[in-house]
Amino acid sequence: MLTTPRRRRATTLAGAFLALGAATPDLGAQTQAATLPPALRAEVQRLVDSARVPSVTIAVARNGTVLWEDAFGYADLEHQVPATPTTLYSLASISKPFTATAVMRLVEQGRIRLDEPVNRYLGGMRLTGRASDASGATVRRVLSHTSGLPLHYRFYYGGDTANVDIAQTIARYGILVFPPGAVYEYSNLGFGILGDVVAQVSGRSYESFMRDEVFRPLGLSNTTVSTGAGLTNAAVRYDDEHRAIPFYDFDHRGASAVWSSADELVRFGMFHLKERLPGTTRPIADSTIDLMHRLATPGDTVRGYGLGWGIGRDLGEQLVQHTGGMPGVATMLSLYPADSVVIVVLSNQSSGIPGRIATELAAAVLPPRYATALAERRATPRTPPSPFTVPSALRGEWRGTVTTYDGKLSMAIRADSARVLVQWGTASAPWVALDNASFRSDLLGGSFAGTMPTDDARRVAHVIGIHLLVRGDTMRGWAAAEARTETNDYSLSAYADLTRTSSTASAAPQ
Repeated sequence: MLTTPRRRRATTLAGAFLALGAATPDLGAQTQAATLPPALRAEVQRLVDSARVPSVTIAVARNGTVLWEDAFGYADLEHQVPATPTTLYSLASISKPFTATAVMRLVEQGRIRLDEPVNRYLGGMRLTGRASDASGATVRRVLSHTSGLPLHYRFYYGGDTANVDIAQTIARYGILVFPPGAVYEYSNLGFGILGDVVAQVSGRSYESFMRDEVFRPLGLSNTTVSTGAGLTNAAVRYDDEHRAIPFYDFDHRGASAVWSSADELVRFGMFHLKERLPGTTRPIADSTIDLMHRLATPGDTVRGYGLGWGIGRDLGEQLVQHTGGMPGVATMLSLYPADSVVIVVLSNQSSGIPGRIATELAAAVLPPRYATALAERRATPRTPPSPFTVPSALRGEWRGTVTTYDGKLSMAIRADSARVLVQWGTASAPWVALDNASFRSDLLGGSFAGTMPTDDARRVAHVIGIHLLVRGDTMRGWAAAEARTETNDYSLSAYADLTRTSSTASAAPQ
């Protein structure tokens, strides 16, 4: 938590930045972006230095003109190559709005229908229905992370990249663990599948379709789909110790594989604010952009996901946004439609710094009410989170099975008023505590010590994460092997199906 004196300093800077933004001359007459104003640049530099981030690049546009572009630090520490606004960065999940734009281009051409099952467009590959029939997993629901697919990500490093096989991934992990339309579950696999849909329907590779139908029409001549290997003018990805991370691939390229610069990404954001940029053609219509920016997730009507974009509010301001995070990557692309503002922050190390920098940039260019709300938030003491309390809906004993691509194993849960315990694998296995337990929107989440007995999961140490939807006396969803090692990062899910066998938990081990 920031100390009170530092909070006051940040509040004062926010007001100063706003004044600087307000004093900017006619943006329509501006033809070249400037670097950040001195006070704002000094604050961004302080944030970069405080986190020891190798580099950060930023771009800010307002009212159809790029206002500021700037860069801090080194894109390549070993060779002391400074970052610039044109340096290419791995975007991670900001790839999703690009892929969604490609899908919507094919929708406009009549080659994809949003409410048809995605299986219709997957050639010989098929999603498998577990919690529900796979026909409910429509293109629209895959785009909004409501198709019923589980959490999934997997990075293939070095020589392992030859093993990337999207067909095998879909066969093993393309399972519907929730009823389609019932749950918002962020799924890299879903957007990996959409990347393959683009290839299947267009008859071209995902990479070439993106280049010819999305990047080039928008004038994004350097934006590309890549693992990073062989790219020039690209930022090296670093771990927390400033060690270069080996190149890696994915089995979900449509979710994660786009590289771009702050200079080009801000223009993609301007396109999604319906700005007409000279020398460009528009891959999709304004009405399609409106559809993509409309909430499509169940439950909360204020914050959720559209078609390829996160939708919500930031200190009262309408926000269309996507962030990205994976080994050596932290990125943010924020659109404020009511004020025609785009903010880009890219970094080549995993950290929370892009979000903090984006907030300072927003305070500089949005109306004064934003800076006022920011100051009020910073002046309000943070309330520590309440300890997890087991709700009555969870209490009792639950037993069932977990179905992997290689067979079934047993799983049981005991929940009383104080804790949740899990028995994993066999009916004689020891009971272990569910760590980081949560229960929101009828979904039980957490992790525990255990091993997934599939060949691809058990090769490195991992824990088991769960996300289970409680409906009466049933509990269904995913249980996943989750690994966090230097060159093995994955979440590999299986379908969990449990039934309450008693309304009170049996005596549990101490």
